[in-house]
Amino acid sequence: MKEIGIPELNLLTNIPPVCLLYFFYGLAFLFLGVAIAVKDMKGSELKLANSLYLLAGFGFAHGAHEWLELYLLLQGQHIPAEQVFLAKSVTVFVVILSFFLLLMFGLGLIRSLDEKHIRWIRLIPTVLFLFWIVYLWNYELKMDMRFLQKADILSRNTFGFVGSLTTAYGLVSYSKEVKKLSPVVSRNLYYAGIAFIFYGLFAGVISSHTVIPVLAVPVEVIRGISAVFIACMIIKALNIFDIETRKKLENHLKLLAQSEKLASIGQLAAGIAHEINNPLTNASLNVQTLKIRLKDEVRDKEILQKLESVERNVDRASGIARELLEFSRQKETVFVPLNINKVLDETLTLLEYRLNNVTMHKRLSEVPAVTGDASRLRQVLINIISNAVEAMPDGGDIFVSSSHDDSHVKVEVTDTGLGISEGHISKVFDPFFTTKDVGAGTGLGLSICYGIINQHNGSIEITSVPQKGTTVTIKLPVKLAL
Repeated sequence: MKEIGIPELNLLTNIPPVCLLYFFYGLAFLFLGVAIAVKDMKGSELKLANSLYLLAGFGFAHGAHEWLELYLLLQGQHIPAEQVFLAKSVTVFVVILSFFLLLMFGLGLIRSLDEKHIRWIRLIPTVLFLFWIVYLWNYELKMDMRFLQKADILSRNTFGFVGSLTTAYGLVSYSKEVKKLSPVVSRNLYYAGIAFIFYGLFAGVISSHTVIPVLAVPVEVIRGISAVFIACMIIKALNIFDIETRKKLENHLKLLAQSEKLASIGQLAAGIAHEINNPLTNASLNVQTLKIRLKDEVRDKEILQKLESVERNVDRASGIARELLEFSRQKETVFVPLNINKVLDETLTLLEYRLNNVTMHKRLSEVPAVTGDASRLRQVLINIISNAVEAMPDGGDIFVSSSHDDSHVKVEVTDTGLGISEGHISKVFDPFFTTKDVGAGTGLGLSICYGIINQHNGSIEITSVPQKGTTVTIKLPVKLAL
């Protein structure tokens, strides 16, 4: 009988523990890359989605790098020197690529959060490349193992360390932005950012195979723990895209219910407006006739003042009737291609007289054409910006911006006013709902805006923080090319 293969058994038992670290270390990052790659982010409006593919690339590349290092550890003494050099060259190239992708992910995330104030960060990759090239140029450019080792260390000290810190900053900053959407995801992103700081220190500053003095463990142990923790936190945070989809569905159902409710109330409003318009017109004509007849005959001016008061109230009632008719009107409009930026400029020109104590900030980017009625869209913008001005009785700032994606043009109007309470935000599109004083408004303005945007097959949403301000977001479909 053949004996059990003792050499094979010895081979398994003689594998250094550090090799197992490299195996699971690489596996964690590969699993991170796969988790991001298979996640459906199509149509997501989250800023994280725009640069997450770079983090997936980092996961794949860095995981492959660790397994290449594992291959060299296991087979380095059993293969020719030429193959070792080739494998090491590939390993160094892959680690440089992985850290570069990590750096670009961090920079992309930071730029998406605050593009205006930190444009200088675009220069970071160029500066690091120049430093990298100059440093190696001063070193004797001899393609040997010593040179590759130097390049590996330098890539960790530059792209690795800086990339980890920028990613950490981006994730921690972004965690604050999504806290309202999901506190759990916010915590996961925050912890992932902290883990990247540790990873940057132990993978970017401390050389491989170094034993940590206090802990008496190889640096690969800390790297491996950080890698597993990063992978777990990021994968759990990917749940934010499912949350976003669910929120969109809920909002869609709310908007559908709102649309049906407004249609029903609109029919009622139309009937009421027509019924009260005729007697109001008759009353107005009679008051004017009385004023003309009594103007020269009546010496008591109080009678004429009373008639003028009646006339003002009749006019006000007529104005409400007109708003009811406007609210209920669903007439077909012949839409034409138009540039929303031009509509915004025209609106701001019309409202310029109201902006005495308000600073207007325009951030209009080049956007594709939409199909719509310019006068009705102008009516919407006038209403929204007028509301923003009224929300800042002591003055403030209004930010008007335009942007677009593949399917929609987006207009945002943000003020720094009093804001809307959480209890009122869900009612702002309801007809006759208003937080203004009695007589100061009918509560139909935003309902009319909703109806107009709905006619344009668009959407309008309002978010607000009390005492900090309100943001109104309008989305209109891009004109399809024929």
